[in-house]
Amino acid sequence: MTACPTGIAHTYMAAEKLSQAAESLGIDMKVETQGSIGAENVLTDNDVREADGIIIAADKDVDRGRFVGKRVLSVGVSEGISNPERLIERVQSAPVHGAGGGGGAADPITSGGGGGKERSVAYKALMNGVSYMIPFVVVGGLLIAISLSLGGHTDPQGGLVIPDDSFWKHVNDIGVIGFTLMVPILSGYIAYAIGDRPALVPGMIGGWIANTGELYDSKAGAGFIGAIVTGFLAGYLVLWIKKVKVPKFAQPIMPIIVIPIVATTAIGLFFIYVIGKPISWVFEHLTDWLSGMTGTSAILLGAILGLMIAFDMGGPVNKTAFLFGAGLIATGNQTVMGMCAAAIPVMPLGQGLATLIRKRLYTEQERETGFAALFMGLFGISEGAIPFAAARPAQVIPANMLGGAVAGAIAGLAGVEDAVPHGGPIVAVLGAVGGVPMFFVAVAIGTVVTALTTVALVDLSERKRRGASLLDVPGGPEPVLAGVGAEAVSASGSGATLQKAPAASAQTAPKAAPKDATDEVLSGYLTEQTVKVQLASADKESAIREMAELLATTGKVADIDELVRTALRREAQGTTGLGEEIAIPHAKTDAVTSPIVGFARSSEGIEWGALDGTKAKLIFMISVPEAAAGDEHLRILALLSRKLMDTGFRARLEAAPDDAAILDVLREVR
Repeated sequence: MTACPTGIAHTYMAAEKLSQAAESLGIDMKVETQGSIGAENVLTDNDVREADGIIIAADKDVDRGRFVGKRVLSVGVSEGISNPERLIERVQSAPVHGAGGGGGAADPITSGGGGGKERSVAYKALMNGVSYMIPFVVVGGLLIAISLSLGGHTDPQGGLVIPDDSFWKHVNDIGVIGFTLMVPILSGYIAYAIGDRPALVPGMIGGWIANTGELYDSKAGAGFIGAIVTGFLAGYLVLWIKKVKVPKFAQPIMPIIVIPIVATTAIGLFFIYVIGKPISWVFEHLTDWLSGMTGTSAILLGAILGLMIAFDMGGPVNKTAFLFGAGLIATGNQTVMGMCAAAIPVMPLGQGLATLIRKRLYTEQERETGFAALFMGLFGISEGAIPFAAARPAQVIPANMLGGAVAGAIAGLAGVEDAVPHGGPIVAVLGAVGGVPMFFVAVAIGTVVTALTTVALVDLSERKRRGASLLDVPGGPEPVLAGVGAEAVSASGSGATLQKAPAASAQTAPKAAPKDATDEVLSGYLTEQTVKVQLASADKESAIREMAELLATTGKVADIDELVRTALRREAQGTTGLGEEIAIPHAKTDAVTSPIVGFARSSEGIEWGALDGTKAKLIFMISVPEAAAGDEHLRILALLSRKLMDTGFRARLEAAPDDAAILDVLREVR
């Protein structure tokens, strides 16, 4: 099985090299590819049952549950390209998956330093949980928001309520179920990414316990932060249990009975008796502390309540502040709830606004989640910001807290009041807020502060990561969601022994457009405009920028800088130097308006961090819009990746004297 994070080139090149190696060794092999066009040549149950071993050459998590009882060798996708014969030899003595030493879905799968591997596994596990949680947040939040807006009314005792037995009450109940499930889902799929299927149940049940404060005598659950804790605890506990040697007769029941039961019981009891008690203590003492502050400055109290509301969005700190404000309504003090009401919508509104201010920092899924967060924020559903906080806690939580503090302080200064235990613009629209103009001012300023702070912190993080990676020797992958940079290694200057291409101008001025459609290859994705006989660059980062400028001559690149950044983020995951003097940098980004491919040669070669130590002389740059994943162009690019494994094809490509001759060679890709 072969797979890479973008599923464009490495996936298919590794598949081709493994197939060639197996054929030369007289071994029957079937290769499943998991690329952007979906899984192809899928391994059936019969294939797996009859196999002597399984090779997974992948730089992303893949489901290994179907390989229990088989010898499984897991390596990075580049290993499948560079050392296919050695992998076939190694798999014959690989450990049996699910029998003690067989790793789970998140076993380190790439080479590099130990610390880098662990960070990568943890980050991918967290992102796995967030990606599965997002649909529950969006569906649950939007159903609640719609039901409140169309069927709700304000009530001094119950806040914004919907009459029982009404149609909208049932819609609201469905939404609440979605919200109830989102925390266990986050925990469960973090655990699943680390420990595979045996970790799913303990992760989910642990997340449910973390979110159910009654189980450990707390008025509020630990929320999404508790779910992250239980997810990692469950995942790594399962990994540890898998290493325990058991008799052969017990091995089949370990992943489906023994491991889930032991891990679930251990995680549940650990949270109830060890972690839950401190949470209950914090809840109780925070409430007492706030009670002692009611006579202090309204600005200070508002800022503190805003900080607490924004910290964990439904967790014990948030609930303490909310229940404190709600409890004072009955005493006639509505200003404290007014401070809370102004802070409650700031987190989802701020994170949603951030995705609009700086789109390049966010994936397409995050931008869609941002729109949903904006909508939820209008209805006082702070949980709309949880996916962003879970993905980037170091950047998002401080930004949320700053914006919440500002909103709470302004509301306290202005004496804003809220007569119902709910927050957000919806309560002002329905007439429950006193001092409506300043309420909206507080919400607006807090939202802007949150958005700008988030953008600044995420951008700073990206720049720091990129700067750090520029000093690193190429190694293991680094996580990319908030955005990281890529390493750039200077060329060593050693000469190449292959035939040198004729000298060409290093300028990047646009070439003349091709005369007719017959000059186009790869269904028009690569044309004479996007071919360069000789690159002027001597290092990887400069070459990627030069290639991006080449693609821009077609008019299909909307943002050269963003295209370069995206390509470098992909390099940070793992080099696209494939060996055999080939590099295929690639990027999925809306910085390009349609799929486009460029090709250039470097007679001296450029250091690209390839495992076989060769410098890149044949360089393709593939750029596709986010929405283009799965289209026909990816099938053509898969064909190109496979074709590049043909030594005769590469030799003809190296020897072609000019643009036209290069295009003629590339027409062989069918």
